[in-house]
This record gives sequence, C-alpha cells and structure tokens, in this order.
Amino acid sequence: MITSTSNAKVKRLVNLRRKRRARDEEKVFLTEGLRMFQEAPAEELLELYITEKFFKKEKTLVKEKCEKSGCRFEILSDSVMEYVSDTQHPQGVLCVVRQRNTGGQEVISAKQTHRTGNRNPLILVLDNLQDPGNLGTIFRTGEAAGVTGILMSRDCVDVYNPKVVRSTMGAIFRMPFCYAESLTEVIQEMKTQGIYTYAAHLGGACIYDEPDYRKPSAFFIGNEGNGLSDEVAGLADCCLKIPMEGCVESLNAAIAAAVLVFEAGRQRRH
Repeated sequence: MITSTSNAKVKRLVNLRRKRRARDEEKVFLTEGLRMFQEAPAEELLELYITEKFFKKEKTLVKEKCEKSGCRFEILSDSVMEYVSDTQHPQGVLCVVRQRNTGGQEVISAKQTHRTGNRNPLILVLDNLQDPGNLGTIFRTGEAAGVTGILMSRDCVDVYNPKVVRSTMGAIFRMPFCYAESLTEVIQEMKTQGIYTYAAHLGGACIYDEPDYRKPSAFFIGNEGNGLSDEVAGLADCCLKIPMEGCVESLNAAIAAAVLVFEAGRQRRH
C-alpha cells in the first residue's frame, strides 16, 4: 500500500491531473469513479489505483478488468487517494488510460450506427470552447442525440482535463473526436465530401428547426463569450438562430449544441 504523498508514483499522478503537457507527453489521462472504471475499455486501461475499501467492495470487477487489460492494481491509502483525486469525495478508484488517436478524416467519415442501419454523418465543430463543463456536456449530449463525431479547434479546452472527462460520463470512450490544426481546412474538407454546414449564430437568418438535417450535416458552436470567429462562421452554408423570448440574448454553448443536435436526431428518426 502507498501511504505517502511523497511517493514518486503519487507525484506523477498529481502532475498528470494538473498539467496538460504531462498528459500529452505520456499520451495518457486520468479517470475517477466506479462508472468511469466500468466503462474504460480494457485495451486502453494502463494503470489502476484503488483503496482497500474499494477492493473489498468491487473485488470481482477489479480482477476481471485487470485480467482483460493486463494491468496490475496498486492500493492507495484513503488520504493518498484524496490527495491525488480531483473530486471532493473520491470513490476509491483512479485509472490511467491511454489517450485516443482519432484523425480528422475518421471523424468526418464516421457514420452513426443504429438498429435501423447506418446514418449520415452528424458532426459538431467547436471553435475555441473554453469551459470544461461545457465540453464534457457536449460529448455526453452529442452521444445521446446521435452525433457521429466532434472536431475541435486547437485552442479549445483540453478534452483530457479531469473536469471534462468527468462531465462526459463515459462518452469520451465512445465518441470519435480530434483537434484540428486548421479548423478552416477541415471544414473545407467536410464540404468537399458533401457535408452541409450550419453555424449557430445570433445573426442567423434561418430558424434552427427549418433545415433538413437528414443529409450529412455539421453544426458550428463558438466560444462561450464571443461566439464563432468570423472566419469560421463565414464558411458555414447556413447561419442558424434559436428564437428566444424574454431578455435572454444567448444560450450556453452546451445548451445551444443540445438544441441543434436533438432537432437533427428527431428528424432522423422520422
């Protein structure tokens, strides 16, 4: 059992939690909690740290996961687990998971598979999104609505930030995504492949529920405070607005994304 916060492994875990550079250098990220442990693909699970209490309660699950992944678990004392955790009340399990390496072309060409068969791409394009909770919620909401992939500009918040990972509720393991070195180039590539592009924009001339999203579609969502950059918005085939009453000027980025993708999902069910 590791009982000291001065332990080299503990210091490394804290560094991975705090610093994007450390995560990117090792090409790993951290997940916490029972649900994320259950959902982590065995082939991507590299290291497992648990408390004695967690092991006694979930012994069968721990042994099964370790057998499938080939990794061994280490016991941390309760105080050390609290020290390395990003949550106020840790559940006693922390995983080191391999980062995913999805390319832009994979995201663009991904199809949504349901019992009804393959469906056209439905992509979210995120421009300079900065709030970890927003990004995580967009992943979770996107999966629920049938989004096939998420493209992000390089200046978006780190998808492997612990707050983002936690907010995805496991969707990070299933949703194809990538950061684009040049968002404009990726958008141009989408358009050459017949994907119709829509920008969520306060100056939009088209109400969001008017277009036909049953064809290959992509929605552009901008920065929480400033919206889409002019360059990205200018590439959209259509600018959409979401009618609002009262004195509200705009919606939270994750909420706006949810409104759009669930409308697309509704249309694709009919």
